[in-house]
Amino acid sequence: MAAQPDILLVDDDERLRMAAEKVLAAEGYSVVSAPSAAAAVEALKQHRVALVVTDLRLPDQDGIALLKQVRELQPEAEAVVITGHGSVEKAVEAMRCGAYDFIEKPLDSLALLKTVAKALEKQRLAGENRRLRQQLQQARGLDALIGGSPAIQTLKQLIRQVAPTDVNVLIQGESGTGKEIVANALHQLSERRDRPLLKISCAAIPETLLESELFGHEKGAFTGAHAARPGKFDLADGGTLLLDEIAEMSPQLQAKLLRVLQDGRFQRLGGTKETRVNVRLLCATHADIPKAIQEGKFRHDLYYRINTMQIVLPPLRERRDDIPLLAGHFLRRFAADMNKSVRSIAPEALEQLTAHSWPGNVRELEHVLQLAVALAQDDVIGSFAFAPTASGSSEEHLKAAEGSCLSIPIGTTAEEATKRLVQATIERCAGNRLKAARMLGIPPRTMYRHFPNSIQ
Repeated sequence: MAAQPDILLVDDDERLRMAAEKVLAAEGYSVVSAPSAAAAVEALKQHRVALVVTDLRLPDQDGIALLKQVRELQPEAEAVVITGHGSVEKAVEAMRCGAYDFIEKPLDSLALLKTVAKALEKQRLAGENRRLRQQLQQARGLDALIGGSPAIQTLKQLIRQVAPTDVNVLIQGESGTGKEIVANALHQLSERRDRPLLKISCAAIPETLLESELFGHEKGAFTGAHAARPGKFDLADGGTLLLDEIAEMSPQLQAKLLRVLQDGRFQRLGGTKETRVNVRLLCATHADIPKAIQEGKFRHDLYYRINTMQIVLPPLRERRDDIPLLAGHFLRRFAADMNKSVRSIAPEALEQLTAHSWPGNVRELEHVLQLAVALAQDDVIGSFAFAPTASGSSEEHLKAAEGSCLSIPIGTTAEEATKRLVQATIERCAGNRLKAARMLGIPPRTMYRHFPNSIQ
């Protein structure tokens, strides 16, 4: 039989306390007793209890005041109050303060056991609901990290381990790998999940405004500061703050940020009063910070502060097994958003996705699927178009076309010219018609349908 939850029994009447403890113990409950509010507070510091049963009249403190302390020390515990005749109004006041129910003196054993059982059942159900909500939040926090590759499984496990702690985390990875998604998951799985998660990009805001955005300003601190304004550190108090592109922060602001991390204090721009905050800091960057330190662009002492734990995101090209899952996710999302009947990706198109180098990582894949769904004419996507590189041609085009050309005499019919171009491209691709289709920018199905006898 499972052990019953612990009960804290508080009453200065020793005979009543011993009698009640005996009745509860006979039902299998484990009881901790205290003769005063002070003793009860000490017991709460030493024992995790599910229920507090307390008299409203205690020698050293009012029972309602004790209930408030119970809420502070063990907010998940239920409470039942014991009251004498003529004190029902006081008991009702206690229930307004969070007590589940009250029992009148003299205590009746059956009434005591019945009330205790109901209160404990309520506490059990509330705890189960909290656990279910927490599991749901955790699932949501990690759901955005799509993939089953070893790299993603390792990343998820690391997030589960680090999230419940309060350590500062440096999230590193190439652009488009999902650094903000990791920050969301770290916050969602932390004890700070019910407090704000605020985000700010150090690269998107001019240096002259970034200090005000982070630390706030007082009225008259600068031209246009017509009223005092809190900064992100103020607003994120008790929660989490993500500093994206931290490597772009100026050395002057780095020094002020370092002080906040050291003692949790800062001054608003134009102010003299110090503000204390409790903020968990997450930083993200794709830059090489050790190199920036060598170049004198980043403080080494700040680096050690923000790099208590480092999470490095793998680029998409290193987890190609996840591409079909990611593509399917984006396909369903954009099809629903655009109210289109696109349901699947053709095998040759999926091969096209997995063969691509993905310099833009998951963000590039997302944009490719968005375009494909927007242009889709039926329920299957047969091919994809990739954005050109900075030089104006796709990486595959450059490599395949290097050192080759085709001469077509003037007067050749369009049909014949097209046939020669396709044949030459297929030869150049060593008979790989899928690769040739990508180079020519035509759907693979068109290649197979109109040139069935091409080189295999």
